[in-house]
Amino acid sequence: MVLRLYPLYKDIMKNGLIVEGGGMKCAYSAGILDRFLDDEICFDECIGVSAGSGNLVSYLAKQRERNLHFYTIYQKHPEYLGMRNYLKTGSYFNLQYIYGTITNSTGIDPVDYQTLMENPTEYYLTATDARTGKVEYLSGKDMKKDDFRAIMASCAIPVMCKPIELNGRLYFDGGVSDSIPVQKALDDGCDKLVVLLENPRSFVRQPQKYKPFYHFILRNYPEVIRKIDERHLKYHVVIDLVKKLEEEGTAFVFAPSHQGKVQTTTSDSDDIHEQYNLGIADYDARREELKEFLSR
Repeated sequence: MVLRLYPLYKDIMKNGLIVEGGGMKCAYSAGILDRFLDDEICFDECIGVSAGSGNLVSYLAKQRERNLHFYTIYQKHPEYLGMRNYLKTGSYFNLQYIYGTITNSTGIDPVDYQTLMENPTEYYLTATDARTGKVEYLSGKDMKKDDFRAIMASCAIPVMCKPIELNGRLYFDGGVSDSIPVQKALDDGCDKLVVLLENPRSFVRQPQKYKPFYHFILRNYPEVIRKIDERHLKYHVVIDLVKKLEEEGTAFVFAPSHQGKVQTTTSDSDDIHEQYNLGIADYDARREELKEFLSR
């Protein structure tokens, strides 16, 4: 089965894909995206958040299993993540190593930059302005060969990472300001949405723990603090919107069919591979259902 989702006439239909963030939990969406590549499923617009932005780069560059390498092989490298990095650089996830050293043309697993740039899909990376706390949707135009700071900006989890400088501004993780950018896709004219969530449908986001700790660490970024304090409330609102669109037949949602062992900072490759395989299995179980949704 091969699905071609680029519409013949843009004013008739525009299909969007949204990939939520979640650190190492994004191994789940990596599995689904690889299945999209197997079935040649393409979209008119893709929006990523945090690690979901990184996953989309490999998908749009048509590099199957490249994301899996990052989650199960490269994360074992001491430079990738860990407290040693945090004590040395102030960042638990070494984004420069992940999306620079490894990803650049001279790296051990370079992104196919030419294929990425030639892909006609509109691609946005959700980031949060560190000074204002406002969401910003970076695009492929913000990436250059061997300069993938736009991905780093989307992935810079507050406290766990330092903000990333790009175009003279500082950015934190996009999940702070827009965890699931459904409204962005609708505003852009998407008629149908496929949404990849990284938690089971039963998941209910709770208020952020350790408030005094992150308030102190992020004291120079008061608007980011405010967004983190309110994030669970906005998350509930967007999940309700996703459910409403799903009921109306506008959205098709993939979410883990059961709770896995993987958390944001999990480093166990076996557990992460299991999460990836869960994405594969969940896609395969609903493949025909997705085909019908996209063909309506």
